[in-house]
Amino acid sequence: MSSEPPPPPQPPTHQASVGLLDTPRTRGRSPSPLRGNVVPSPLPTRRTRTFSAPVRASQGPVYKGVCKCFCRSKGHGFITPADSGPDIFLDISDVEGEYVPVEGDEVTYKMCSIPPKNEKLQAVEVVTTHLAPGTKHKTWSGHVVSS
Repeated sequence: MSSEPPPPPQPPTHQASVGLLDTPRTRGRSPSPLRGNVVPSPLPTRRTRTFSAPVRASQGPVYKGVCKCFCRSKGHGFITPADSGPDIFLDISDVEGEYVPVEGDEVTYKMCSIPPKNEKLQAVEVVTTHLAPGTKHKTWSGHVVSS
C-alpha cells in the first residue's frame, strides 16, 4: 500500500457524454395553440387610452330635469328629464351643491354612460337649480331648511 492519495476522478472521454456537459439542457415543449401568436396586453397603451366617462360628459351639453326620487341612505336616485325621456340614474357622489335632492327639485346635469356595457345613462355634475316648494330640505351636514 502506498501513502499517495488516489488521483481525482477524470471526466469521461467518450464522445457521447462530452457535448452534454458543455451545452445547456433544453426541454421539449408541448404544442400550444397560443404559441407564436401575440396575446394583447391588458394594460392600456397610448393608442387605446381614453378619457373616463365623467370627463367626457363634462365636455357635453347641460340638461334639465326634475328629481324623481333620491335615497340618501342608499346613495342613489333617479331624475326625470325635461324632454320626457327615460329616467336617468343619479349617484350620491355626482351631486354638487349644499342640499340633498328631494322629489320635485329642478336640477341641471350632464350625462355619461354606465359601464361595463354602456347601455344605460347616469347623471353627473348634478346641481339643484330650484328647490321643490313646500318641502323640507336637508343640507349634507344635516341642517333642515324649509322651502
